[in-house]
Amino acid sequence: MTHTPQAQATATAQIARQLAEIALSAPPALRQLALWLQDNLPLVAFSSVRQLAEAAGASPNTVMRLAQALGFGGYGELRESLRLDLRSATDIYAERTRELRQHPGAALWDIAARADLDNIAALYQPQGIEVLERCAARLLAARCVHTVGARSCFGIAHHFAYLGGIAFGNFSPPPSLPGMLVDQMATAATDDVVVAIAYEHYSSEVVLACDIARDRDVPFVALTDRPSSPIARGAAEALFLPMGGPHIMPSLTAALSALESLLAVMASRSPEAARRVAEHEARVRDFGGYIPPRR
Repeated sequence: MTHTPQAQATATAQIARQLAEIALSAPPALRQLALWLQDNLPLVAFSSVRQLAEAAGASPNTVMRLAQALGFGGYGELRESLRLDLRSATDIYAERTRELRQHPGAALWDIAARADLDNIAALYQPQGIEVLERCAARLLAARCVHTVGARSCFGIAHHFAYLGGIAFGNFSPPPSLPGMLVDQMATAATDDVVVAIAYEHYSSEVVLACDIARDRDVPFVALTDRPSSPIARGAAEALFLPMGGPHIMPSLTAALSALESLLAVMASRSPEAARRVAEHEARVRDFGGYIPPRR
């Protein structure tokens, strides 16, 4: 199957329609894979044949057969078609920004406030709390915690790693210089934990970090927007963030709250956290890092 540039914008929709047909009429193995892909199609753009087969619980041969049933010469053609579709969806953030013009200023404050409250309420449902509880135990037991976030997610990744480094002895600074991400991930061990933060469009650096962690059998925690996110695949824990709201990009309010609460829970269970924070506070004060209180 050859998708011309004119038809490329509809390639994903066309593949989705074909999957629905295959799910109704194909042999059992193909039918099961087609059903799974209907909910996880974006993963194809980021996965090898082996990786997709493992995620779907199918054989690599079944993945190849399905690509051919969809009219492609092989899996590589299918993956490239979906990658082109993703690359063509370049105006997600621009469209969100254009939509802001539809809201008068006074109404927008109220909409934004309600959205943040809804996101926080959705985050702290029992399922989300269970994930955070498991994350707290995993991070406290880790030899080293690596935190990865890029672009809009770099700030909260740095905040999390900074506070974690003060309160606990096993947090490393997030990679920030060119090339440091690969260097840091290449030294991660199986008793480490990687905390990765990304949402659509999914920064390639964070996806790469998770790929390296996966290949090295290093457990990683994914904070992301949906189950089909490329960083959710193979994650030891995945927290799906409520990100709604009238913002230029998806809201990170829930992400920041989740990470701050995670650190608070960890500190409540650590006999060393309070001492470490007190020592840090004293050092910074002694060396003039804080403005002295007014007398």
